[in-house]
Amino acid sequence: MELYEKLVNKEEKLSLVGLGYVGMPIAVAFAKKIDVIGFDLNAHKIDLYKSGVDPTNEVGNDVISKTSVDFTSDETRLKEAKFHIVAVPTPVNDDHTPDLTPVEGASRILGRNLTKGSIVVFESTVYPGVTEDVCVPILEKESGLKCGVDFKIGYSPERINPGDKVHRLETITKIVSGMDEETLDCVAKVYELVVEAGVHRAESIKVAEAAKVIENSQRDINIAFMNELSIIFNKMGIDTKSVLEAAGTKWNFLNFRPGLVGGHCIGVDPYYLTYKAEMLGYHSQIILSGRRINDDMGKYCAENCVKNIIAANKPVKGANVAILGFTFKENCPDTRNTKIIDIVNELHEYGIDPVIVDPQADADEAKRLYGIEFVDFEEIKDMDAVIVAVAHEEFSGITMNRIDKLFGPGEKILLDLKGILNRKEYEAAGYRYWRL
Repeated sequence: MELYEKLVNKEEKLSLVGLGYVGMPIAVAFAKKIDVIGFDLNAHKIDLYKSGVDPTNEVGNDVISKTSVDFTSDETRLKEAKFHIVAVPTPVNDDHTPDLTPVEGASRILGRNLTKGSIVVFESTVYPGVTEDVCVPILEKESGLKCGVDFKIGYSPERINPGDKVHRLETITKIVSGMDEETLDCVAKVYELVVEAGVHRAESIKVAEAAKVIENSQRDINIAFMNELSIIFNKMGIDTKSVLEAAGTKWNFLNFRPGLVGGHCIGVDPYYLTYKAEMLGYHSQIILSGRRINDDMGKYCAENCVKNIIAANKPVKGANVAILGFTFKENCPDTRNTKIIDIVNELHEYGIDPVIVDPQADADEAKRLYGIEFVDFEEIKDMDAVIVAVAHEEFSGITMNRIDKLFGPGEKILLDLKGILNRKEYEAAGYRYWRL
């Protein structure tokens, strides 16, 4: 009986290594069909899951409290599973080179507990070749087993969009790959248990790795183009959003908008691709140009805040500035790799210590990673400038009357980075309004 059938008949188990914004929803989805062991090194996170709390808000407390996932921080429990999915983050270092530490660490843990007949599928975003050239040797060394003989490998890049309740694991076509046809068939069948949209069978592991890394590189380049247009149109005194709305009436105009590019995918994946390209002697031109533009947008926004403060005849040093939103995207608690911190740091350079409100953010994480402490919305008053930085649902429907109460005397400066407010209404009310 093949592994797929044993999983379906609950004679074998599936393990999920890494239970963050990507891994946990995968584990929960599979647990509806087969037996799942959910492993994470973070014992506190495991305790939260066991107590029915979802710190990621991806599936919610109700779903977590009812799931049959066997949550554990004991790595030896991985020996009970035969089909393993690795979903750990792959960040970049300060010099923008790939940081493979998490995926290498996960490979070592899994290798120590790998048994014969297993299939290991990596979901972490990597440059082409990492699965076979980096992860496999670690698995073999730690397990004493031989890849292709004692265990098989595959790759299926994650496409989960944190905070998105429409594009979910079940509704997005899943790319799958395997080291041989037999492995590919098993991997495809296993994922088809939970992915209603179906799977795409890539012809090799490297093809699947490359497909993932260019998806976000493409988005990054397009957003960089929009950001460059925003810089140009602001110098021309033209509203970028109005230009894009007009251009968007053409059927084949791509619907991208300017903005801060943070998170763990769009702002990271391009560096994995360019790193591998440089290893092969090619220096990226378009991809790295886009990265430079996007990496500088937080500084650009802060500079425009300062320029508006000066234009309003207000002192810059010690100015009262509030930032609404700190997470890397709307309606998501994740603050890791948020570009709002670039705005904060740049404002500090001008002697401005902004207050920050974010009702959705993980406050403990923000404190640990950035030393940021949030304030309640009701505490904001006497501001010189307000920056609406993230389009959380709490902010998208905010009224002008509520915004008015945030300001002190003098001209009101409002930076609407996401363009969620009505520019004409605020300008008519006497606001100094600016947006990307």
